[in-house]
Amino acid sequence: MKPLFKIGLGMLIVHFSVINTTRAQDTSFKTLPTITITAASKVNREVSNAFKNTFPEAKEAVWTKMDKNYLVKFISRDQNNRALFTNKGQLVYHIRYGQEQNLPDDVRNLIKKNYANYNITNVIYVSQDERKIWVVNLEDQKKLIVARVEEGELEQVDSYNKS
Repeated sequence: MKPLFKIGLGMLIVHFSVINTTRAQDTSFKTLPTITITAASKVNREVSNAFKNTFPEAKEAVWTKMDKNYLVKFISRDQNNRALFTNKGQLVYHIRYGQEQNLPDDVRNLIKKNYANYNITNVIYVSQDERKIWVVNLEDQKKLIVARVEEGELEQVDSYNKS
């Protein structure tokens, strides 16, 4: 909680110095956009139990209150994860960040078949409702590609030329 307090205090100091500098240079009144700072949060028993049952191998969980929901960042199987739970303990979504070795064989084979000359740099697994999506970053000497796989269907989402 102390690091978040220091961040908030730092932002407040920057805010006041900007206002003071602005007043010295210009006599008109200017407002800055509202900044919302969320802090680490305790969760109720329903959310805690749902998290422990859904992710029994989770370590280093850090909770943040987001509106009426709870976002948890944690480590599981040496991968960074994010999950959002309602205040009743229902999982809204789960995101897992990984590398090529974290892909299921069928997804890896589909990617390699269609992008044989590309290296898989990062993968992201997104699970929401009944949807399970893999987002895969690929690169070769000239291009960066973002592809996604859902229900065995491969789609190229974006492509960038390297400069």
